[in-house]
Amino acid sequence: MANETTLTITGNLTDNPDYRVTPSGVGLVRFTVASTPRVFDQKTNQWRDGEPLFMTCSAWRDLADNIAESLSKGARVVVTGKLRLSRWETPEGEKRQQHQLDVEDVGASLRYARAKVMKLTRQTAPGANGNGSGAAPADDPWAGGQDTEPPF
Repeated sequence: MANETTLTITGNLTDNPDYRVTPSGVGLVRFTVASTPRVFDQKTNQWRDGEPLFMTCSAWRDLADNIAESLSKGARVVVTGKLRLSRWETPEGEKRQQHQLDVEDVGASLRYARAKVMKLTRQTAPGANGNGSGAAPADDPWAGGQDTEPPF
């Protein structure tokens, strides 16, 4: 869709990602990111935490699987996605609304941590990479999913 609002938020997971599989077999993960700005207080001449923003996020399919396997409560992340407003009415007739982020990408924030990335083997159609097997080329340093350093 054109003109959707793209948002990038940096913060910490408030709990472990909630992973589920839909009846059709598609993975879905939901999680909340808390982003708290630092504010300079001129009265005390010190920095303090500002008002936190809690953003509910959801991701689907392979991204959901990777998030559920990789992240846990307290992890500092950078999340990018499309901002969506959900509106509904409760059984009591109260109107409610909530902003959510449909996640397109997630990365570990390396500001206060280190991470070791492990690229997963891609599932491609036979012949898609030119070797006819559907497997990654033999010289692809990321192909095996092993926890190894690339050759550069």
